[in-house]
Amino acid sequence: MAPTLNHPTGVAFVDDGHNPVHVDAATYYGGGEAFTRSRTYSHSHIHGYIPKRTPLFEEDTHMRARRMSHDEKSVTGPRRFLIDVEETIRVVLEQEDTDGDFQISITDAGPKMMALGTATSNGFKTFDVRGTYMLSNLLQELALARDHGRKRIVLDEARLSENPVDRLSRMIKNSFWHSLTRRIDGDGLEIITADPKNRTGRVQPRIYVPHGEPAMAEYYRKVAREKPHMNLDVQVLPPKPDDAVFVKSLNSKPGLLALAMNEVDDGKGGRTLKGIPFIVPGARFNELYNWDSYFISLGLLVDGQVTMAKGMVDHFIFEIKHYGKILNGSRSYYLCRTQPPFLTDMALQIYNQLDRSDVESNRQWLKRAIQAAIKEYHTIWVAEPRIDPKTGLSRYRPDGLGIPPETEATHFTHILEPYAEKHGISVLEFSEKYNNGVLKEPALDEYFLHDRAVRESGHDTTYRFEKRCANLGTIDLQALLYKYEVDIGTAIREVFDDELELEEEFDLAPFPPSVEAYRNPYRECSTSRLQNSEEWFERADHRREMIDKYLWNENKKLYFDYDTVLEKQSLYESVTAFWALWAGCASEEQCWKLVSQSLKRFEVLGGLVSGTEESRGKISLDRPNRQWDYPYAWPPHQIMTWVGLERYGYLEDAQRLSYRFLYMMTTAFVDFNGVVPEKFDAVKLSHLVDAEYGNQGLDFKMVPREGFGWMNSAYQVGLSFLTTHMRRAVATCTSPEVVFGSSANLENAVAQAAHAATDPLGLAMESLDIDSLRA
Repeated sequence: MAPTLNHPTGVAFVDDGHNPVHVDAATYYGGGEAFTRSRTYSHSHIHGYIPKRTPLFEEDTHMRARRMSHDEKSVTGPRRFLIDVEETIRVVLEQEDTDGDFQISITDAGPKMMALGTATSNGFKTFDVRGTYMLSNLLQELALARDHGRKRIVLDEARLSENPVDRLSRMIKNSFWHSLTRRIDGDGLEIITADPKNRTGRVQPRIYVPHGEPAMAEYYRKVAREKPHMNLDVQVLPPKPDDAVFVKSLNSKPGLLALAMNEVDDGKGGRTLKGIPFIVPGARFNELYNWDSYFISLGLLVDGQVTMAKGMVDHFIFEIKHYGKILNGSRSYYLCRTQPPFLTDMALQIYNQLDRSDVESNRQWLKRAIQAAIKEYHTIWVAEPRIDPKTGLSRYRPDGLGIPPETEATHFTHILEPYAEKHGISVLEFSEKYNNGVLKEPALDEYFLHDRAVRESGHDTTYRFEKRCANLGTIDLQALLYKYEVDIGTAIREVFDDELELEEEFDLAPFPPSVEAYRNPYRECSTSRLQNSEEWFERADHRREMIDKYLWNENKKLYFDYDTVLEKQSLYESVTAFWALWAGCASEEQCWKLVSQSLKRFEVLGGLVSGTEESRGKISLDRPNRQWDYPYAWPPHQIMTWVGLERYGYLEDAQRLSYRFLYMMTTAFVDFNGVVPEKFDAVKLSHLVDAEYGNQGLDFKMVPREGFGWMNSAYQVGLSFLTTHMRRAVATCTSPEVVFGSSANLENAVAQAAHAATDPLGLAMESLDIDSLRA
């Protein structure tokens, strides 16, 4: 029997059985203080282990001992370190974080080496932790341990050297989704009402409740009374909340829009309301978004979070019922705008993963979703002003007045300056008078019509849409609506026995579309008859014909947007042409031409760029980069193309593209303290982008908490495309040029790779502002 050790009260020893290494932080750090049994154990050591400091880099007064002279010589099990949390954080940051951003990345100039005391020796023998990846993981683990109130920890080396693919995927599943979860109710309001985009100077929390929900309004009034410190302002919207004049009147008092709630027991024998949780994109986007939520839901489904994804559809059903559309985002300034429509595919994918123990409940849920999608389709997408009756093409063309209030204060300065000079007043004064209708500028009205359309498209901003977006029947929108029509028809036929009753009254849009049909004021009422699959398949067939007629370019082997005013194609080459594969509206021959002749225009080292360099045009001080143009790569474009290629049998191409994007993500994760950004420069393989909005998801201290919504999903979905070999290769950050060989690379990818530095350190240093560092 081992002798009894005297130790202070409350100190526990680590049992022989240790928690699994690669688990979430709450499980790993959730226990009490822990120390190993050791013959060198002493009371003085308990009260604070101070790790051995390495000599100052390049300022050594003596030569450092050879590595093995101070390491443990015989390791009989996994190596673990005994660490004082606060002291080690201090030392790591002081020694390694040379740029002071509370992150350890390849741009830091520290020695990238730190000696840590081993647990088996009770900290008296040390082992070197080396390299950016392990040291940044050490900093992350220390921050997580601090979160859980730990002063001292026994840390497995395996958590520092963890396979980066496994680590990032685990963090997304176990941590990031949780950190991005919001709920609109008494418990969640203080977090969700915060709006980084609010630049009015008034930060009073405000919630707008839709007309016809008196119980919800009373619930929030009760919350305001019970939590007076919040100073919550509760307002009820009028029956038509998306009137442009009314929405503009809210610009000076922006607020959160109420979403769906469940009625639950209050624990006191009564009933109360509780918000349905949802995922926000992250960073400055702290509300429910439309198309972000679709891609987020794909990642949630991969990670088994079906209930969370289902709740987001419930919110969209609520929004269509009360706000008339799935909103761009759930804030008052978004009431006139929607975003690319994905509801039917989102609902069907979730429906297919619901628990089969209650088939009828699932069926009723899908019924509500399809009914809502039909209303949105008829009252938004094939209703004026979004539809062009002559071609039958739908457009992003939202209502609205004035300057979008959610943008940065100086975003439109270069546009407004000429008008301000014309009237002899400041830009600020002109903005106020223009917004208030005192000054009339029809040309500026036209500019903001297109600007709002760009924001509704989700692609804000791009030279593809500059000063013309509201006139364009885009390939992406037509593909999405074709998918709506097919999905609705399929659901009616397969789930609802080819008959679906619409319970809410609204006008049905004319079909087939024509100028005469839309000129006729008569509209069929939604409740006048049952819906059947045949009419929806007819709508889909008609849309596919219009896509082929107006958007397909046989000479260029690509789909293009169609300008309904100029009545010609807009020849900007956009990667959204491949959304036709996702939707299934391309023929086999068109798909083959897209893949064999057009894909190479968009494929670069890090995946697919948004558009071609030629289409974007030259960049200068007067014509800066736009974030949805070349050379930037975004998760929606990657995922839609992967799925579309797989749908048509081009799995190898889908795998190659997904590998490229995940390689870029994994490299950034390894080299930059676990960063998961909103977007990438796919040519330079860099998240340090030079575009009008910069990048999101970079501003964190020590440990990434959220990643970024759809980028998280791109990783989880992308991994499902990779073979075991590819997954191992991407975990070692093996370049796509090595994995696929030069013969598999397209000519433009090779050429761009030759002209762009691929060394991560060089790229990061290139992006730094040297003058600001000197200052």
